[in-house]
Amino acid sequence: AWRLWKECIPMEFIDTCLEEGSYISSEVLRCIHIGLLCVQHHPNDRPTMTSVLIMLTSDSTLPNPEEPIFLAEKFSVGKESNPGHEMYNLTNEVSRSILEPR
Repeated sequence: AWRLWKECIPMEFIDTCLEEGSYISSEVLRCIHIGLLCVQHHPNDRPTMTSVLIMLTSDSTLPNPEEPIFLAEKFSVGKESNPGHEMYNLTNEVSRSILEPR
């Protein structure tokens, strides 16, 4: 979402299963914007739950979100040894996780 936001195409983040006209674009953009504010790198820059509620129920201008605390790039782990496993490389190099399907 962050990359799409920075490239000024946040509507590309919307799930393709949602039909055009089944949602209000401005509300979706606002929710994406608020979500990005909630994952900012510095905790003091993140809104409180009270602030989030106010943002969701008003038309006030929202501050621009800064870079989130982490950015993940997905890549596959060896097909032979771990079929269906994916690994996320975090740009801040804090940790690496292997996701296993249920």
